[in-house]
Amino acid sequence: MASFCRLLFHFLLVKPLALVVLGLNVRGRLRLPAHGPAIIIANHNSHLDTVVLLSLFPFSLAKRIRPVAAADSFLRNSLLGWFALSVLRIIPVDRTNRGGAVAMLAAVDAALSNGEIILLFPEGTRGEAERLGEFRSGVAHVVKRNAGAPIIPIFIHGAGKSLPRGEALLVPFFCDIFVGERVQWNGDRDQFMLALQQQFQDITNKGEFPPWL
Repeated sequence: MASFCRLLFHFLLVKPLALVVLGLNVRGRLRLPAHGPAIIIANHNSHLDTVVLLSLFPFSLAKRIRPVAAADSFLRNSLLGWFALSVLRIIPVDRTNRGGAVAMLAAVDAALSNGEIILLFPEGTRGEAERLGEFRSGVAHVVKRNAGAPIIPIFIHGAGKSLPRGEALLVPFFCDIFVGERVQWNGDRDQFMLALQQQFQDITNKGEFPPWL
């Protein structure tokens, strides 16, 4: 049942929404991973971000993407919780206690060992529309434990305009997707986080995006 729903979700919602309603301009597509294990790190302005990222891949690979997401955002409702766990296949993280983070790290390790692709949003939550927030160091813990997995940064511009935080009405806006050069774990958490955030900032500078007010 879950596999069939995942198939319908991809072809009846993900692809039409991203490619027809929004429209995507993807730069650096050849840098996308062709298989797992891999770690995708993306900025986060909208609930559409995961849908946009899934649309970049064929179904055979998209179904192996495991977004890391806050448990409280999805699991308060039983139907939404089933959808998140069984169709989106999120790896939930309980932000209320340290044990939740430990469980998440173990689940991420297992998924990568199984050749899956992890999706991380280092800002931790959806930020203001089209504004890059400060990255949290939790992403460094994941990377450090799985330093052999390719790390691919992806910057999304436009989804925050289409469906910003706190809004329920989707407004079509063209989205630009920038797939960056792979980054490497350098053995130092602070230096890694600085280099990662700088790469995303460099993309925003090169994109010459007009301010979103």
